[in-house]
Amino acid sequence: MIDAGSHGICILANFSEQFALTDAERQFVMETVLEHVAGRVPVIVTTSHFSTAECVRRSQQAQAVGASMVMIMPPYHGATIRIAEDGIFDFYREVGSAISIPIMIQDAPVSGTSLRAEFLARMAREIENVSYFKLEVPPVAAKLSALKALAPDDVEGPWDGEEGITLLPDLAAGATGTMTGGGYPDGIRAIYDAFVSGRTDDAYAAWMRWLPLINYENRQCGLATAKILLRAGGIIASDRLRAPLAAIAPDQRAGLLEIARRLEPLVLRWAE
Repeated sequence: MIDAGSHGICILANFSEQFALTDAERQFVMETVLEHVAGRVPVIVTTSHFSTAECVRRSQQAQAVGASMVMIMPPYHGATIRIAEDGIFDFYREVGSAISIPIMIQDAPVSGTSLRAEFLARMAREIENVSYFKLEVPPVAAKLSALKALAPDDVEGPWDGEEGITLLPDLAAGATGTMTGGGYPDGIRAIYDAFVSGRTDDAYAAWMRWLPLINYENRQCGLATAKILLRAGGIIASDRLRAPLAAIAPDQRAGLLEIARRLEPLVLRWAE
């Protein structure tokens, strides 16, 4: 990922098998990644948990082993247990007071929690190390614009979080970064670099070129995409998903690789 152009790496996020890991395995992944990256790029560690105390513990562990930032969803449990805004504010405030590195609030559909732009702006203003936001709930561009307008001096990093599907509209709305799947950072960089350098036509051309793969990842293979590409490139030996996640059907796997090979991302060539 670093060789393919990633400005940073996020681990243990939702678009992965983190939900199938034990606590010991999470710790092993975190320590192994940070040791391997060795400061070459920033590493964000996802430390979400319903329990405030456990989220504090995970976040302190991440900071202790060298994480540059933690990413945290609002607390939720199952399909029905949600926390009101005052409780969410206290949750992030308590975690923030226990660490010194930045917190990225993950506005993710999986949490089932509505985070209004006004509420996010309040947290950016009133909680010292809350200044980054990964926005995933459509329409992202509208919330990005509103958030930047509400707290222009306190929101440092409003990020696109829709896996690249709406990358250009979100960048145009003020996103300063994006966090996508890890399979083809070189493709995402081609879009991002062109846009931030003012080459809008090149950005749209690159986005349109990579959209078939972005779409296939999101609508067909999901979180298995990166593992399938890594195995196809000879970087890992197995792309098997942990139970209870279902295996990707052979036709969908073949379709993914057919599109990817036309684009020649580094992941398919890196191990040569």
